[in-house]
Amino acid sequence: MSFDLIFFMFAIPAVLFGGISKAGFGSGASFAAAPLMALVVDPAISLGILLPLFMLVDAVTLKPYWGRWNLTATLPVILGALPGVVLGALFFDRVNDDVLRIMIGGIALAFVVWQSLRAMGYLQFEGRHFGRGTGAVTGGVAGFTSFISHAGGPPVAIYMLSIGASKTTYQASSVLIFWAINIFKAVPYAFLGIFTAQTLIADLLLAPFALLGAWIGVKAHFLIPERPFFAITYVLLLVTGSKLMWDGLT
Repeated sequence: MSFDLIFFMFAIPAVLFGGISKAGFGSGASFAAAPLMALVVDPAISLGILLPLFMLVDAVTLKPYWGRWNLTATLPVILGALPGVVLGALFFDRVNDDVLRIMIGGIALAFVVWQSLRAMGYLQFEGRHFGRGTGAVTGGVAGFTSFISHAGGPPVAIYMLSIGASKTTYQASSVLIFWAINIFKAVPYAFLGIFTAQTLIADLLLAPFALLGAWIGVKAHFLIPERPFFAITYVLLLVTGSKLMWDGLT
């Protein structure tokens, strides 16, 4: 991995975008950071760079949303995430970079389709009131997809929407859930060699941008409508997801 101009042209926007999303918009768009970063480094390296930075964002955004989460709803998700992370670790250890590119790209495109169908009214989750068992299953899916691509946002979003959470309750609950999931992921990431000296150097260089993204995200949560932010996210995911799928297949 070379810390050249091309690397920072992709890495800085990815980290900023991820921080803004995690801190202000429910973590859904933060997934865009992984496919964007994976355009310039191997997928495993991109995951290794992003996890400590996302954990940093988690740490600084707990305070602004402290106590605003729905603990009854979040606990089953957090507990269910642990076996999902374990399954993700077992899967990750058995695939190569091209499979990861295809999976990250495929999840990116699926995320855009899912959000588009929801925006058009074809998918409605509000008011369905899924139970705690569903919360645990949600956590398992989120733990798995988060491990292999930092893409745990969509299943958590479905579950939180089903309980009718307000914008801030939804955001605060997402912060708490992914704070826990990212802690779960850190240990197997270390054992699998995803963290290296180079990824840690990259984290030191990119940490200021993660903190800036977190600060912007918290401010934006209370000031900026979600629609423009997510419109940019979907375009970014379409482009990067398609590119990763192409690279993995060819």
